[in-house]
Amino acid sequence: MSYKIIIDSCGELTEEMKKSGNFETASLQIDVGGHHIVDDETFDQADFLKKIRESEECPKSSCPSPERYMEEYHCEAEHIYAVTLSAELSGSYNSAVLGKNLYEEEYGEKDIYVFNSRSASVGETLIGLKIAECEKKGLSFKEVIDTVEAYIEEQHTYFLLETLDILKKNGRLKGLKAVVATALNIKPVMGSTPDGNIQQLANTRGMKKGLVRMVEQIVADLKNPEEKILAISHCNCRERAETVKNMLLEKAGFKDIIIVDTAGISSMYAADGGVIVVV
Repeated sequence: MSYKIIIDSCGELTEEMKKSGNFETASLQIDVGGHHIVDDETFDQADFLKKIRESEECPKSSCPSPERYMEEYHCEAEHIYAVTLSAELSGSYNSAVLGKNLYEEEYGEKDIYVFNSRSASVGETLIGLKIAECEKKGLSFKEVIDTVEAYIEEQHTYFLLETLDILKKNGRLKGLKAVVATALNIKPVMGSTPDGNIQQLANTRGMKKGLVRMVEQIVADLKNPEEKILAISHCNCRERAETVKNMLLEKAGFKDIIIVDTAGISSMYAADGGVIVVV
């Protein structure tokens, strides 16, 4: 069966995914310092980070419209899947579901399913790869959905950032009581909750100790790593991502490893120097 996988632009596509012909991106948009940026192949990370540094206002993002998703669903593929960043953090999931409803009102029923990643960035990447793996195995539409939903249940997301300012100012840290003392160089290790919210896992002083603590937490949570892909995204800090990869490889073996640069939305929230790990 022919299939199409739409991933909102908080999820990064690898070069292989871009070349496959099965993946499309639904772009979010960003406003910063009077500039309007579409998070697509034209995104310039270095220029974007410069605009953030120069702006006194916090950058804001907006999700793809239901009509945008509807357009992506209108294609010849028999099975269509959308993967969005966590519904607890963005309206992208609801927009994708509304787009499905609009499509079916206009054109009739079709095999379309929207996955709430309960994650972001490379978490969405891994879900897209899992869908493709299931399709290549010849699973039915329902079997793909059931298999991938089970995969999402087992997925863990971790991140360590130089600053949580943008997450905090945009209301993405609701419910977290801890106050980050930037002056003391406190770097909290963060992670996702089962429902796709953000939780604080540990406090460390300095990025170096933070990376060690994050790796310790990842290893503590790992089950059957040899069956899993380790995915790391970074915002302008490839060396830091490689350090995390090497520390994890000292503790466990993985089926594969992916390292990517953060796209626009992930760069906005990760900020310069941020690292995200999903396994």
